[in-house]
Amino acid sequence: MATPAFDIDQRRIIHELRKAGALSRSALAERLEISHTALTRISRELLTLGLIEEVTEGGAQGRGRPAIPLRLASKGGYAVGATAHKGLLDIAIVDFAGRTIATHREDSDPIDPRQFAQRVRRVTHDLVDRHGLLGQRMLGIGVAVPGPALSLEGERWSVVEDMPGWRGTPLREILSAELGWPLWLENDANVAAIAEFYMGGLLREFSTVVVLLLGYGIGAGVIVDGRLVRGQFGVAGEVGCLFPGDRPRPSPLDLLSTLRASGCDLTSVSEIDLASEAQRPAIEQWMDRAARQLEVVADTAFAWLDPGAIVLAGAVPGDVLEGLASRLRAASLVTTVDGRGPPVRVSGLRGSPVTLGAALLPIHAISAQN
Repeated sequence: MATPAFDIDQRRIIHELRKAGALSRSALAERLEISHTALTRISRELLTLGLIEEVTEGGAQGRGRPAIPLRLASKGGYAVGATAHKGLLDIAIVDFAGRTIATHREDSDPIDPRQFAQRVRRVTHDLVDRHGLLGQRMLGIGVAVPGPALSLEGERWSVVEDMPGWRGTPLREILSAELGWPLWLENDANVAAIAEFYMGGLLREFSTVVVLLLGYGIGAGVIVDGRLVRGQFGVAGEVGCLFPGDRPRPSPLDLLSTLRASGCDLTSVSEIDLASEAQRPAIEQWMDRAARQLEVVADTAFAWLDPGAIVLAGAVPGDVLEGLASRLRAASLVTTVDGRGPPVRVSGLRGSPVTLGAALLPIHAISAQN
């Protein structure tokens, strides 16, 4: 089933329902400042397309014909997200309402883009069959790329060196040829920001957010007024350049190296454990130093963008992220005239924000305000 094209008013309705939840037609018309006649016509079109639905459960109360709220329809379609890191392949499927349908994670030897696409296609077909999605609208696939684009077109990417055959290759051409679905490519920190914005509930509270992703290295995804910020050359949020790789930096790989240097025999970030008596002293020292380094990132993000939230997310355990956040909150960060300071919080998402955000890329393309 093909994905339809949407006009601006259809997008506005989809965006408002995604932001506010179920709303009556009259409430939608008022919030969007359009006539009730126009709202009725547009909502009828979206109902016919199966992208929104009427909320009929609970029964009618009171006299007369009750107002029946509208909401996004989970069966309006599904989208796939995928990402590959050294030793790991991660896939997620989400529905049109933004709920997770399925996830798949497996250990993997380093694979090139064509092998990655072939594996993603096979796993996705299996998940679609297993979860009864055959015949439903496939909105597309998003692929998270660990590294910045080399151009705004996003055809070639400066992918991390541990992924053989990825850096500088025509990724869109290779992946599209193997997958055959509408394709979105995006930097991993940017898709983490999209996941936090939609699935983390930030959309309902804020229009502007910054997500600091401690992934392979460190990067930031920035959303301003509901739009993902890419910058003039597509590398907005590359805050890792503030911390050269030949020096200590606030990244998971740096923490892993710190632990190894302290005598802890670890092979991957997944083995980091703050509860371990052997690891705790080194982790605490690393958090002290990393938080000091992140102060400049939090301060400048706050001063330039005035975000409603600055979210820490990434591959390190949640208690390590909490340790960083608590140190940042206790630091002498900048404030505005009314005493506001950088609103630092930790991601509450279950699952990889990178892969979930990649799956949300086709949905964001429909929902985002142009």
